[in-house]
Amino acid sequence: MSGFRQKCIGYDRVIGTFAAIPHPVAIEVTAASGLDFICIDWEHSQISRERIEDLIRASDVHKVPAMVRVPGHAPESVAAVLDAGAAGVLVPRVSTAAQAKAAVMATRYPPIGERGVGPGRAAAYGYKIPDYLKSANDSLVLAVQVETAEGLANVEDIVQVEGVDVIFIGPGDLSVSIDAMGPAGQDKLNAAIETITKAARAAGKAVGIFRPSADDIGKWSAAGISFYLLASDTMFLGASLAAGAAAARNAK
Repeated sequence: MSGFRQKCIGYDRVIGTFAAIPHPVAIEVTAASGLDFICIDWEHSQISRERIEDLIRASDVHKVPAMVRVPGHAPESVAAVLDAGAAGVLVPRVSTAAQAKAAVMATRYPPIGERGVGPGRAAAYGYKIPDYLKSANDSLVLAVQVETAEGLANVEDIVQVEGVDVIFIGPGDLSVSIDAMGPAGQDKLNAAIETITKAARAAGKAVGIFRPSADDIGKWSAAGISFYLLASDTMFLGASLAAGAAAARNAK
């Protein structure tokens, strides 16, 4: 089992960020910052399938695990990023146990799943297929994203699916789906997050969440959440530049 997966399923606090800038330089800089992992965002950014392999390779330079958030549930997308050497996948919009089981099938090799064997980068382009097959099922991290009202309603079933490592909460989409947007809906959203967290931890699953800043990570850690995606490379870039520009203008 990889050290990264062991940390995730062992409830160690792991901190990553979304990578949306489609260039290896941005990945190398991000990977050198001290994060536990990076999640390349194929769902919501302008990153091509071909470019993903270059970005994973750039993260490997600093020995930082790179997961990929795939754009949907297609097994072909999951296979593409895993064959490219990703340390795991984050599957969005998982609202039923059947969808969670399909993610397991796409991520794991037989007898656990149905992932096809390919001579990609992860298997040294075909030269180390037997070695990769021995370790992949135990090493890859599968996180499924619960971010809809339907997912919230079905969470007790979703968390029981064997092969899922992390139940990841997407607060943005979840708030829209359950009509809990803005300050007026914060209590309702927090209650939904707590419901998902309690169900997942009771089933022995690790819980993850997106946070735009580190301000309330202590609070959510106390609630049982241990896997964090903190903002994104674009958010950090913009915030840092804005702070620097403001400091320069106000300097006396």
